[in-house]
Amino acid sequence: MIPGRSRPARRTAAGALVAALLLPLLTGCGADAASGEETAGAAPSEDVTAALEKNPALARLLPEDVRKRGTLTLGASVGAAPSSYFPSASSRTPAGQDVDIADAVGKLLGVRLTRQQASFDAILPALGSGKYDVGTGNFGVTDERRKTIDFVTYINDGQGFAVREDDKTLGRVTRLDQLCGRSVGVGAGTTFESTLEAGKGVCAATGRKPYKVNVYSDNGSLLTSLQQNRVDVVMSTINGLRHQAAQPAARTRFLNEYHRLDVGFAFRKGSPLPKAFRAAVNELIRNGTYGKILDKWGTRESAIEESRISPPEQK
Repeated sequence: MIPGRSRPARRTAAGALVAALLLPLLTGCGADAASGEETAGAAPSEDVTAALEKNPALARLLPEDVRKRGTLTLGASVGAAPSSYFPSASSRTPAGQDVDIADAVGKLLGVRLTRQQASFDAILPALGSGKYDVGTGNFGVTDERRKTIDFVTYINDGQGFAVREDDKTLGRVTRLDQLCGRSVGVGAGTTFESTLEAGKGVCAATGRKPYKVNVYSDNGSLLTSLQQNRVDVVMSTINGLRHQAAQPAARTRFLNEYHRLDVGFAFRKGSPLPKAFRAAVNELIRNGTYGKILDKWGTRESAIEESRISPPEQK
């Protein structure tokens, strides 16, 4: 998700501001991360999964052909810190919470996850076609998605709102009608987009001007639009927006959590893999590696006590 690349040009003051914003934090997000090629500065260097080894009992839960092959294809959306992002413009190696959890699961199962970068909105359809065995991208577990996708949960994130740091006109958003008359930026194919589209009628019902949903294919464009007053508010993941607001260069203010969602590995419906992945995540929770990963990325508040397969959407 890298629309918005421009031809080389002399850097203006506005261009310098955008570049300053992109380098420290621009990347995608908790319960949905629009895929992007953004950087968020140096990643924590601690390797908290180094000591993990193959667990034969867990590996036996995989289909025999997978055990023999020793690899699985992972469709991965690289979005925003702390989920998954590029630590530097020169590196094509992603870092983040999702990356560490996926790598840890692979080690326990004794398989190599061949990571293929893909846009957020392309991964779920590609699971059905067999292009990928598993997908990651902070995919929120919703009842609608459960009709065609199986999930293995590994964190609890969700939907939240943020505005520019100097915007004091909006407080906690607990109802969508509080957004009437405003423009809201979201990532393409996310739960944020579907939530806002489904609720558009709330403004007309009260005779107010509807809110406008602006959809962006990458998180960098989304943040830039907020900074340049092209949107009034953004709806994205809780952990991503909190992380972003903690970066002084972003100049954003996290408003509040709106709706919590379980987040998980995604598989085609009926895949034989979820049982093994769930057991591996639960082993990471049991042996303490899971907590170390969350502490590394500052997401301990989103910890789950137990991984589940395709639980009902949180209400």
